Amino acid sequence: MLRSLPRRTVLSSLLAVPAALVLAACSDDGDAVAQDATPAVPAEPAKPAVEAPKPQGTVDAAKLLEAGPLPEKVLGKDDAPVTIVEYASMTCPHCAHFHETTLPELKTKYIDTGKARLIFREFPFDPRAEAGFMLARCSNDNYFAMVDVLFKQQESWAGVQDAKAALLQISKLAGFSQESFEACLTDQKLLEDVRAVRERGSNDFGVDSTPTFFINGNRYPGALSIDEMSAIIDGML
Repeated sequence: MLRSLPRRTVLSSLLAVPAALVLAACSDDGDAVAQDATPAVPAEPAKPAVEAPKPQGTVDAAKLLEAGPLPEKVLGKDDAPVTIVEYASMTCPHCAHFHETTLPELKTKYIDTGKARLIFREFPFDPRAEAGFMLARCSNDNYFAMVDVLFKQQESWAGVQDAKAALLQISKLAGFSQESFEACLTDQKLLEDVRAVRERGSNDFGVDSTPTFFINGNRYPGALSIDEMSAIIDGML
């Protein structure tokens, strides 16, 4: 059950959330820690083939792809044979690590070639993550560009004392004014819709940590490497 927060709480609480708590927000209990997001040591050139990770359960793929509270944000072609649904939180360091290290290769190797598509869904664990997603939604056609910037600059806003000022600075570079920034973060309907995406992921598909991936209905929690993603996807082509 999602906590019910009053109107304008997202905007006002950007000053109030402890930084350490935000950067550990990859699960409901905060077990994930930021240090786990340290980039991995490059693999040896002559490494053996990576075995595909075992899925931790499956869901009804048709139900998973049904329309939700907000329009889907998708990378790739609708007729791609492999569909990846990712649930992520903007303040999760593991999610940021995946988007900085794995997604570019995934996009080049599978998404841009029509073999896979990625559906990205909001699963915020705290008000700062909610604010990040709301700003991305308010960016309209620049949704993924805004998500990319917020992940790349995560340490500059997610864990600082005054997240409002930090997010405003980033948002102004993306074309927001002070007025449109505040209007976005006080849009109660948008906030409720973002929370509804998370609630659906939790209640209907058992998502309880981020990132969580569903690949053709198979559930894989955790930030997968490109080698792990390739092993899974290649077995479905």
